[in-house]
Amino acid sequence: MIRQQLLARLRELPADARVITALDVPGLDEVAALAGRLGPGARCVKVGLELFSAAGPQAVRLMRDQGREVFLDLKYHDIPNTVAAAARQAVALGASFCTIHAQNGRRALAAAAEALAAAPVAANAPQGRRPALLAVTVLTSLTPEELQETGPGPDTLAERVARLARLAWESGCDGLVCSPADLPALRAKLGDDPLAVTPGVRPAGAAVGDQRRVATPAEAVAAGADFLVVGRPITRAEDPGAALGSIAAEIEDALSRRND
Repeated sequence: MIRQQLLARLRELPADARVITALDVPGLDEVAALAGRLGPGARCVKVGLELFSAAGPQAVRLMRDQGREVFLDLKYHDIPNTVAAAARQAVALGASFCTIHAQNGRRALAAAAEALAAAPVAANAPQGRRPALLAVTVLTSLTPEELQETGPGPDTLAERVARLARLAWESGCDGLVCSPADLPALRAKLGDDPLAVTPGVRPAGAAVGDQRRVATPAEAVAAGADFLVVGRPITRAEDPGAALGSIAAEIEDALSRRND
């Protein structure tokens, strides 16, 4: 499936499928219990490093068996051959998204994109879609000062995000993972085509935790986000299903206003 077709289909998904609930738990028993508390309203879930390290591909299979779309957030960062091989495994698992660090460089980004485009789509893939390849620009937990510690340079945080985003898009990635705060500038530079997935989303009044550059769901959508990754405000709520539903309603309202 070519990039334009994939992005069009993803943007047809309703608001409740635009919330990616982060299943940051330590094993299959815990994720099964959490999925039960979330209910069928959690149509898209994130399997990240903690859960995948504990349960591996079985965590993805469990969520796919329940009919949920999976955001496989392993942030590939390796040589071109390795990230391409990992991307093919994401296809085989029926994931809807997979992530890669834009700092991998052009050859690795292109290798992963080409592997996704060429691999046979899994029989259980939602709507026959291959995974969307999303490039991580700068982690939302990093401050400008911390960024200079890990990769000093003359560019500001915003300039580095923009540079990495352009590199990823030109290399064949389908979209970006970035802070809501970075989105207005990225949309101005790259337009509306790249898919934008934003972590660091917190409902009004929710604790920020270890995130640094955050926004409410409505603010993120207004800035140009297509999908939102939300963890603790949903999973640690007294009623996770209700918390998710409230965020989905906020997204639906914001999408309507954005499209007017």
